[in-house]
Amino acid sequence: MGAPRHLALLPDVGAVQIVWPVPFSDGIEQLLSFRGQRVVMLASGDPFWFGAGSSVSRHLQRHEWVGLSNVSTFSMAASEMGWPLEKTHCFGLHAAPFTRLRPVLARGARLIVLLRDGDAVAGIAQYLAEQGWGKSRISVLEALGGPRARRSELLASDDINQEFTHPVCVAIEVAGQGDAVPLAGGRPDALFASDGTMTKRPVRALTLSTLAPRPFQHLWDIGGGSGSIAIEWLLSDPSLSATTIEPNPERAARIIANAAALGVDCLNVVQGHAPRALEQLAKPDTVFIGGGLSADLLGWIEGSLPKGTRLVANAVTLESEGVLLQAQARCGGDLMRIDLSNAAPLGSKHGWKTSYPIVQWSVTL
Repeated sequence: MGAPRHLALLPDVGAVQIVWPVPFSDGIEQLLSFRGQRVVMLASGDPFWFGAGSSVSRHLQRHEWVGLSNVSTFSMAASEMGWPLEKTHCFGLHAAPFTRLRPVLARGARLIVLLRDGDAVAGIAQYLAEQGWGKSRISVLEALGGPRARRSELLASDDINQEFTHPVCVAIEVAGQGDAVPLAGGRPDALFASDGTMTKRPVRALTLSTLAPRPFQHLWDIGGGSGSIAIEWLLSDPSLSATTIEPNPERAARIIANAAALGVDCLNVVQGHAPRALEQLAKPDTVFIGGGLSADLLGWIEGSLPKGTRLVANAVTLESEGVLLQAQARCGGDLMRIDLSNAAPLGSKHGWKTSYPIVQWSVTL
């Protein structure tokens, strides 16, 4: 079984040849129907690097299959470009949006990107230009390793009329005046569309430090606002996951848009009120309460989540501060008061304008 282009490369063999159907998922059931027989599945290069290997192997027992990997498209593209692969960002965007590139777009960055089809070349060029990276050089690499292999050069800002055929990948040298996403927590507020309800940059940086994300952990962000906390949590490491709970439908939609724009469209957004909206969710490793703080919510968390769960809550009103003081007396943990001031005009001179103080409580249940 294989795509038509793979089957066309075979020599004269006596085996039955079956074209893999579209969509790809339909072929998995067909492949599994041959269980107990000797079957060969043809896939490009290394099927376990943005390939079909893991999509199929998860349905089989380990003794039922053998993988015979060849040189990956990424290796062939790096060889073609003369780039060190260990210093090159590699993406498989067959079924993913171009916004997945956003966190790594910076002057001098090198990317190798597998694309869905030839039309996607113009799409990725347009996306780069819209982000301010129109001077980026794009090498279009078609059918690498096969008799139809071809390389074309263009700029992201070009008016692209040339046709490209599948399979295709692009090697990109990022250049231009685009705005790179900072690597440190506490990214600029301007990156997040908001109605004003958000954890501002300095407090967000302190909060993320207290949340202390670790590989493979899952976050509940209760009272998402703009989604900035959960989004920055996800930007910390690709192994992390997060669910944001937000009762306001407009804010929930805005969180989804913010996450997509910053390349973390994997963020799960639940519209609803805590704690009811939490009851059917997979248990988290870490919880942040940025909105909707109440004694009832804390009581539900204490009684429903397992020991070892990390909890961080921010309070800005006297009432919510009182809730945290009582919780700290009951459960222990650390309290921190955050007072921030910014320089602002004061007549013809400047003075310090103080923001509302924030009390932060952190504890491990």
